[in-house]
Amino acid sequence: MAPHALASQSALSVLRDGGNAIEAMVAAAATIAVVYPHMNSIGGDSFWLMSLNAPSGRQVVGVEGCGAAAAGARRENYVGRDTIPFRDGSSAVTLAGTVSAWDKSLELSREQVGGRLPLSRLLVDAIDYARHGMPVTASQHRNTVGKLSELRDVPGFADTFLHDGTAPATGSLFCQPRLAASLEQLARAGLKDYYVGDLARSMAVDLERVGSPLALADFESHSAIQRVPLWLEHRRGRVYNMPPPTQGLLSLMILGLMDRLDISNADHLSAEYVHAAVESAKCAFRVRDRHLTDPRFMHVDPASFLDATALDAMAATIDMNRAAPWGGGKGPADTVWLGVIDGDGNAVSMIQSIYHEFGSGVVLTQSGVNWQNRGASFSLDPRHINALEPGKKPFHTLNPALAELNDGRTMVYGNMGGDGQPQSQSAVFTRTVEHGLNPQAAVSAPRWLLGRTWGQASDTLKLENRFPESTVSQLRAMGHELELLAAFDEACGHAGCAIRHPDGTFEAGSDPRSDGAAVAF
Repeated sequence: MAPHALASQSALSVLRDGGNAIEAMVAAAATIAVVYPHMNSIGGDSFWLMSLNAPSGRQVVGVEGCGAAAAGARRENYVGRDTIPFRDGSSAVTLAGTVSAWDKSLELSREQVGGRLPLSRLLVDAIDYARHGMPVTASQHRNTVGKLSELRDVPGFADTFLHDGTAPATGSLFCQPRLAASLEQLARAGLKDYYVGDLARSMAVDLERVGSPLALADFESHSAIQRVPLWLEHRRGRVYNMPPPTQGLLSLMILGLMDRLDISNADHLSAEYVHAAVESAKCAFRVRDRHLTDPRFMHVDPASFLDATALDAMAATIDMNRAAPWGGGKGPADTVWLGVIDGDGNAVSMIQSIYHEFGSGVVLTQSGVNWQNRGASFSLDPRHINALEPGKKPFHTLNPALAELNDGRTMVYGNMGGDGQPQSQSAVFTRTVEHGLNPQAAVSAPRWLLGRTWGQASDTLKLENRFPESTVSQLRAMGHELELLAAFDEACGHAGCAIRHPDGTFEAGSDPRSDGAAVAF
């Protein structure tokens, strides 16, 4: 499943051709990088979480495709500024790791689950949509219009994302011939060409021209990393997520705290349920803001926060009758989450992003690659835990989730949207696993958002207006500062969930807030 139906179809086609879940995910990831260009691109980062039926037995592995800050990045390059700019070449501070994550994951596919499909087969749909075009979604049109004033003059943006100086209309054909050529180059030369080949050299030249500190040496020194996931022992099973620099720890902490608050008997639309989730999120966010960054710069073991004793102590601080003070979120993010489970039970949860809408806005002249602005999340304060340093990886809101439940089910799920990612994950997981909703009902149900996500500037507790009025009034009485959103508001992100049952049957749910689909055969 994916937040754009064409990406879901690409994955399904690969599965029909005998591919495994990893190969199907690469096809979907490539397609969505083309057909949902305001949310992600091959100029961004990605993280993979996989449960594999390997010859040595079932294993859960992670792949981190996160680019570090350029070796030439310096805080003094931004003298006179309080923050790193979010747009233009000076915000293109970090390398893009997405393609390296595809490459590392395909390596695991070949070694662990017998992957055999050629790369050219996996990229064929993406190349076709880039060369011949795809219909502009309402989401792309809306985001182009909304961000046009700050992106219009960024190098390469207007030539790529505008038609005659205006946002392309919903349903109009959108072509990206330079990106098609770049994907064809990768299909011919292999994915490593992105970092050590002709494509790398062309992108390095173009990045220098727009004022980015990234250089060819940064490309050549990058590689994706296989990571051991974090895990939580939940009453319903074991839940996995990615370690720092992602905020996967938060998603697990929230579920661990909600498990201790025992919301299984509370109505999932009630004030009690939402309050428990929000207060758990506040506890987790405080840990995030104090401790999470590139693990090489951390001073604590993230797994220590998932220890039962630590979670017990933290849960005891939550007042189930009163909202605790809230100090603000990390801000916006533009992301896509995708999930694939194949007939052998191999399951992949994957997320890729360019941070803000359209990333830095820079589109490289030769390759047509839209570059991320993830490096804008660095602080210019040398005392800050996420202070910019050469070669340092930025803190990431990205975190794909996966669960292996006590009843034998395997579940992949996730969401896009900054602060909203771990919160919507908690909603989907608890509504499915604790309250018994099917995945579609769990994904479609009204959601909440504490803090900011893309398109939002306030740090209020936001509720979709489909919650009962009694829930709204009770939350206000508890001290929550509320803001009501539209019925299926895109601010709450694009969530998804897929489950494989022990008998080999599947369930899935795709977010009506997105343009996606859950498909199977």
